[in-house]
Amino acid sequence: MGKAYPLEPREVAAVETKYRKICTQIPVPESVPVLETLRDNEPQSMSGQPPIVWDHAEGISVHDAYGNKWLDFSSGVLIANAGHGRKEIIDAIVTQAQKGLLTSYCFANEPRADLVKKVIATAPKSLDKLFLLSTGSEGTECALKLARTYGHIKGGKKKNVVVSFNNAFHGRTLGAQMMGGIPALKDWIVHRDPDLVQVPFPDGFRTTDTSFDLFLSSLEKLGVTGDRVAGVITETYQGVGPDFLPVEYAQKLREWTSENDACLIMDEVQAGFGRCGTWWGFEGYGIVPDLVCMGKGFSSSLPVGGVLGRSEIMEIYGPGSMTSTHSGNPICCAATAANIDYLLEHKLTENAAKVGAVMNAKLAEIKAKYSDVVGCHHGKGLVAGLQMVTTPGTTDPNADFCWEVVRRCFEMGLLFFAPVGIGGGCLKFAPPLCMTEEAVTEGCEVVDKAIADCLAK
Repeated sequence: MGKAYPLEPREVAAVETKYRKICTQIPVPESVPVLETLRDNEPQSMSGQPPIVWDHAEGISVHDAYGNKWLDFSSGVLIANAGHGRKEIIDAIVTQAQKGLLTSYCFANEPRADLVKKVIATAPKSLDKLFLLSTGSEGTECALKLARTYGHIKGGKKKNVVVSFNNAFHGRTLGAQMMGGIPALKDWIVHRDPDLVQVPFPDGFRTTDTSFDLFLSSLEKLGVTGDRVAGVITETYQGVGPDFLPVEYAQKLREWTSENDACLIMDEVQAGFGRCGTWWGFEGYGIVPDLVCMGKGFSSSLPVGGVLGRSEIMEIYGPGSMTSTHSGNPICCAATAANIDYLLEHKLTENAAKVGAVMNAKLAEIKAKYSDVVGCHHGKGLVAGLQMVTTPGTTDPNADFCWEVVRRCFEMGLLFFAPVGIGGGCLKFAPPLCMTEEAVTEGCEVVDKAIADCLAK
């Protein structure tokens, strides 16, 4: 479990650079009543983020109403791929809202038609159907349903097993959490589905065996044969790291699922739409999955999720039998289409690859400099993580130290979301894809200083 940041204002050093400005106590005294109202009226689970009351955000900057400005390394939570407050996205929202059509259930609307056509045009040819939803968790739940139904068609009810990975995160709804691989997040589930199984993820840090043989031997230990597997789901990168599959492993997984008539599902909720330096994160593996789950950076703004997949799987359910109340909401669709246009027009995928290389080089230097407390650095494109550890050479997460680093960065005008990952030990980097080399370099310098300051305490 994380912890809430204290709300007592404290004096911090003033900061003013091109990208950051801190000119008040932190948290801002005038903002405390808002923060206290939220803590009084919401569950404590909502109180884990640094104590800022967002007022507006532009590009790579987040502002409060009191003159402070943060360089954003969070993108909200990997949402604002295009950057914050893009005029093009705002204009699309306003234009659609002014038409007076705010919702239409599954009745047709033009923004929905425009969006599904636009997304499919960016996808591999075999991925030719898109089902729009509201969140990433809805997408992973839908993929579970589709994979199992497809499995039953191919091999009867015995073909029901869905394989996922240790340390995986697929959302917070029931099915998504049972597919997830973080035990602490599903302790509340008493009657777990025995046909949702996990195998080790070959991250090279906590699991040093990165061969595909480990996948096969793990299934054998579980007593699972290929003819029983309906699907395999993996995040394109595990959000706890971020941790990527070895390319050869991913390609062998694609071969194995094809040979066994099992759906390969890539959870791209965090990884899609340029985040990894490729439009689709799975492109980095040289494979094409059967189903793709989407969310977060899909719109850079409003709640939109979806499942993209092959017709053979996506068409299993007939008219009216696989729908969602807000599927294809016209305002959300207009915003999402504008986001895709913006990402493509401004070549932000290419920028993520270029600036991400600079960021990850800087983080590799930080990892080497502070190897006693930074156990691992993984990253690709504009997503990365530093795993804080209690003891050099171990994988034991140091949540308290990571929390202090986030807090110190926040006080210096660099915004992260709260620590994530196993035991809360990961400092996650996820800047908007419009980030510049100059800004990302400054941000990494702040991280360097924050770690040094925390070690000096």
